[in-house]
Amino acid sequence: MKYVLETIRRKEAQEKLPVIRMEIDYELVTLHDALEANDTVQIIKTKERLEQLRKQLLEIEND
Repeated sequence: MKYVLETIRRKEAQEKLPVIRMEIDYELVTLHDALEANDTVQIIKTKERLEQLRKQLLEIEND
């Protein structure tokens, strides 16, 4: 049973990969716009979100 649940969890994580990559792309565009506008608050928020997404991506890829 443990192996079945682990397999299901891995499959769900793999299905999330494209979504996370799309979110990273969106945040990179947001960061670019914030840099061009010199919007310091948005730059900080976007970098924090990118860091969260990077961690999620690494967790899934390392499973």
